[in-house]
Amino acid sequence: MIHTVGVADMTVSRQSSDILITHALGSCLGITVYDFKQNIGGLLHPMLPDSNFDQAKAQANPFMFVDSGLRLLLEKFYQAGSEKRNLIIRAAGGSSSKTDEEDDFFQIGRRNFISLRKFLWDEGLMLKSYDIGGYGSRTVTLEIDGGRMTIKYNGDVKYI
Repeated sequence: MIHTVGVADMTVSRQSSDILITHALGSCLGITVYDFKQNIGGLLHPMLPDSNFDQAKAQANPFMFVDSGLRLLLEKFYQAGSEKRNLIIRAAGGSSSKTDEEDDFFQIGRRNFISLRKFLWDEGLMLKSYDIGGYGSRTVTLEIDGGRMTIKYNGDVKYI
């Protein structure tokens, strides 16, 4: 079954036949977590880097932010018995809103990726691979059977 993850949303599955997908990743990130021992996969689509920016919004929807959304996603894995050493974490998105990144005043995409890297470092986790930056939107899928992440971007398909 295909499960669509919307903006500021998250889904976790352990059904082998499931595919998680999110569309229109511009400056947002598509963060996948996969436990290869337990065959559990999750996909998060956060919009903004830091929940401290707006605590009220973070309480209403923690998946809006990289830090609070990823914290909850990882909690789902730990509650299911996952161990850090078995997690494969990958990310895509973080595009610029301008064709020339230097003209992108707020640089939300770049800040989202920095927030992700900082969060993972603080948690003692590593990012296995990523496809970040550029201009335009991406579509990300995660296949629960095997944990393959697919990225569609500017007409190309990548597996990371």
